[in-house]
Amino acid sequence: MLFSPSIYEHAARVIGRSPWEVSRDITLLAAGHTEAHRLYGHRPIVVGIDIYNLEAEAYGAKVTRPLGNGIPAISKHPFSSVREILKLEPFNASAGRIPMAIEAAGKVKQALPDADVRVPLGGPFSVATNLIGFENLLCEVYTDRNLVASALGHLVAGQANFASAIVSAGLDVAFFESAAVPPLMSPEDFRRVEFAALQDIIDRTAEAVGHPVPCIMGGDTTPILDTILETGTGYVCCPSETDQAAFMEKMKARQDVTVRINMDPAIIAAGDFKAIRHEVDRVFKLAADRRNVCLGTGCLPYETDPEVVLRTKEYILGRIGE
Repeated sequence: MLFSPSIYEHAARVIGRSPWEVSRDITLLAAGHTEAHRLYGHRPIVVGIDIYNLEAEAYGAKVTRPLGNGIPAISKHPFSSVREILKLEPFNASAGRIPMAIEAAGKVKQALPDADVRVPLGGPFSVATNLIGFENLLCEVYTDRNLVASALGHLVAGQANFASAIVSAGLDVAFFESAAVPPLMSPEDFRRVEFAALQDIIDRTAEAVGHPVPCIMGGDTTPILDTILETGTGYVCCPSETDQAAFMEKMKARQDVTVRINMDPAIIAAGDFKAIRHEVDRVFKLAADRRNVCLGTGCLPYETDPEVVLRTKEYILGRIGE
């Protein structure tokens, strides 16, 4: 049972800087993730802060500076319809902050040569959400599914360019697609609208990196788990927001796929160690004797106390040794 906390904006906390500062500076981005790994020893290291913004920014979306230690977000979507997405030329690896993300990950790999260092790659539905807005995209799913499916497929070429640049730099890919999950999009729509584009980018990325690609999706994923597994992914997340018992029951037939079972990140952020121990015990019970399993946290909030994370890891290691 490996401990695999999800460290994004929390990497900024580790070095005492704001998420905005770290997200815009190669040296700080590399330093934050390097120091976080030295502190927690987690796998994989996903080098990013606002991991879903990179592609939309490369297409022209503006990411604004938040107040205090908030997470950078897109302030205004550059487009309003999927028809506009269909007119886009695929972005290349020199656009926006993409070169910075790849270079920062390279610096982390240089500092930690034995670590599993990855660059985040967003899925087509998540990219489209950031380009036209979630409400606009869902409305179009309900009015013209085929048009949305075509737009998602159109976005794959840019994602494939990004994946190729990551691999050319000697790095690996972490694939994220949390915008597409139920209940706002039904399992039927997930298959009819999203699946073809998702399958395409996962196939292309797996071919580029030479192994099955992790497909990380947060939210209520149990109703679409069978479809996710059809992509050939080798790593899935069992989010705290879904029916985790039902999810793990389905995964009994897929011992070849690694499962990360997430704790509720709010429990760790709150710092109540009695509650944390109870949550760890709950996840261990879900994992049972499964091979290819690790314990995750969901995205650790910026404000999470590193000492609490370390105590959590210590308790997990104690459970493993029992």
